Amino acid sequence: MGRKKISTWAAENGVHYKTAMTWLHAGKLPVPVERTPGGHYRVVEEPSPVAQTGRTVLYGRVSSAGQKEDLARQVDRLRAFATARGFAEVEVVQEVGSGLNGRRRQLSQALADPKVARIYGRRAAKNRARRALAAAEVDA
Repeated sequence: MGRKKISTWAAENGVHYKTAMTWLHAGKLPVPVERTPGGHYRVVEEPSPVAQTGRTVLYGRVSSAGQKEDLARQVDRLRAFATARGFAEVEVVQEVGSGLNGRRRQLSQALADPKVARIYGRRAAKNRARRALAAAEVDA
């Protein structure tokens, strides 16, 4: 069981540290937190069985069909990242779609899957943050 700074947790989860502090003060931070004798907050990390054994999703998206070469480069970089981290079970999700709407069918399916432990990709961090906040609001 480890402890880390709120700002470190926020960066890892694609959230600005001020947003994490706002969630903390509102009681909506989706992780346990303790206060040190010096008055600092630390996120208490408990290893999750899903995080240790769950699937890893690599998510790439581009805005138009003309950018498919860019999508291939994104996926290659994500695969190299996953290999370097030692992730065994990796699923690649690729989408071509405008950034003007929020309809991401494949990403939404990955976010809803309880067996998915990690989602990595340039565009996925914002969605992870939204999912964490939604889960905190449901639990409250």
